[in-house]
Amino acid sequence: MHRVEIVLPCLDEAEALPGVLASLPAGWPVLVVDNGSADRTAEVARAHGARVVTEPRRGYGAAVHTGLHHARAELVAVLDGDGSLDAGVLPAMATAVASGRADLAAGRRVPEPGSWPWHARAGNALIAAELRRRGVPVHDVAPIRVARREALLGLGLADRAFGYPLELLLRAGAAGWRIEETPVRYARRAGGRSKVSGSVVGTARAVRDMAGLLR
Repeated sequence: MHRVEIVLPCLDEAEALPGVLASLPAGWPVLVVDNGSADRTAEVARAHGARVVTEPRRGYGAAVHTGLHHARAELVAVLDGDGSLDAGVLPAMATAVASGRADLAAGRRVPEPGSWPWHARAGNALIAAELRRRGVPVHDVAPIRVARREALLGLGLADRAFGYPLELLLRAGAAGWRIEETPVRYARRAGGRSKVSGSVVGTARAVRDMAGLLR
């Protein structure tokens, strides 16, 4: 079986983490990147068996980038630590990459009622449509993904905020990566409110970060 390490970028996810960590594939090492949490995120993660590193500079991209540098496995899986995404898809996604069928396995959200506000869904749809227009065959901005660690670092991603997943897809597409999308159940987050889709302001901030990459 291929070795895969799970990277969880986290900001104030102490409430959600116990359930999230329990739902991950058994035996897979987990690296929680604490992105400056004000709650007990790091303490809870360690108590449930995860390795923890800290990235004090706020930003989704900053947390993921730090996670990639500290990960130890050849393959890495990245997903949010809020419990919204079904981690049960990870073994199949990892197999797609380990077998050589895909260079990047990316999730395509299948939302449950009430899980994806209209403003976040609309923004995602517009960006995904632009990606397809540019030849990147995706319908979602890769909320959960698996790839080879060294290959990801080799893309030279520079965004350290919410534009990181979009820059990843743009650079992967430009590099000729084979991208395979997998449907993934998308539920309400387990605790608190999403930093992106939880408000119109949060969504607008994420779309702003991403729009700059599409110019």
